[in-house]
Amino acid sequence: MKVRSIETLHCDAGWRNYHFVKLTAEDGIVGWSEFDEGFGSPGVTAAIERLAGRVVGKPVMEHERAYAELYALTRPAAGGVVAEAMGAIENAMLDAKAKALEVPCYALLGGKLRERIPLYWSHCATWRINQPDFYTPAITDLDGVKHMGEEVREKGFRALKTNIFVPRGDKLVGWRPGFANPFYPELNPDRAVLKGLQAHLEAFRDGAGSDIDILLDLNFNAKTEGYLEILRATADHDLFWVEIDSYSPEALGLIRRRSPHPISSGETLFGIREFLPYFREQAMDVAIIDTIWNGVWQAMKIAALAEAHEVNVAPHNFYGHLCSFMNAHFAAAVPNLRIMEIDIDRLPWDHELFTNLPVIEKGEFVLSDAPGWGTEPNEAAVRARPPRAGAGLMSYAPEQGRNPPR
Repeated sequence: MKVRSIETLHCDAGWRNYHFVKLTAEDGIVGWSEFDEGFGSPGVTAAIERLAGRVVGKPVMEHERAYAELYALTRPAAGGVVAEAMGAIENAMLDAKAKALEVPCYALLGGKLRERIPLYWSHCATWRINQPDFYTPAITDLDGVKHMGEEVREKGFRALKTNIFVPRGDKLVGWRPGFANPFYPELNPDRAVLKGLQAHLEAFRDGAGSDIDILLDLNFNAKTEGYLEILRATADHDLFWVEIDSYSPEALGLIRRRSPHPISSGETLFGIREFLPYFREQAMDVAIIDTIWNGVWQAMKIAALAEAHEVNVAPHNFYGHLCSFMNAHFAAAVPNLRIMEIDIDRLPWDHELFTNLPVIEKGEFVLSDAPGWGTEPNEAAVRARPPRAGAGLMSYAPEQGRNPPR
């Protein structure tokens, strides 16, 4: 069974777009994957379309060979957008292979270790503060944050993850200078930011209660000094983990050794070569692996390397429903799973775009036994919602000015 064609599809997803690979085999079997080019990586579609010609005509079953050949051909620029394109193609090959064998994708990964995947509600309050036109009810103050903590508990989730927010006038605004919003390249959190973060966490704890785990995502929003300052300011808060992105394994290792909380990291790293120095440095308690960027098959190798260094893993997952299914197969098959990320706040039309929706019970993802990933894009619905120009992270307009003085 050989690959007959590879094409990309795109659709409107509110403040961003969803992106898909459709791989069709000569016998008509279709393999799907979801990818992203709105999270700071424009050009993935072009890379997929350029690389696809080297995969068409090759056996669907030989995805490892296809990946190795594409890596060799792109070696001078391996990583980044090219790696994301390779991961998207291999993920579609896995779906087609599993469908041809009439097995779920986790069977190709060594089989399932668990049928229910523990979840944390990601971007909790974040989407309702940042994108109130798409995620309701809008949150504008700490009372809204508290009520959202209550909602998480009432809906049976046992963990939530949030970001940094500070009051500005009569509303809350996100503080994410690592993504140029506000444009604040020094990346130095001041007292107003620390006080705003403390109040935000206290509001969540008041609403969620003492039995709900709270995770804090700091992204790329500080340097080593600033991260340590934030960790000191949050030392009295009971946090499941603090998520930090750092370009330096040594700096992150220093942060972890001084942190009162577990440290997670790695969502923007590619392949075992990029993860290895962080594992050697013992820089993280939990390795966050983006299986959509790396490819699920390659992500299993990273998870095995993490296991050899006594490190747990968690998938990075904030895309569409197909990505959640893909990550669930990964999470079911790795022995060293910590928890799985998922967005619960969804667009009003998300349910139209996929043939099957995630089944979530008591804060756990119930694994599907259907062949392949267990869901796929509803092609007619996808084509009925053409993508929006200028969507995604790069469309954000940086806020003007600085934070209030100390």
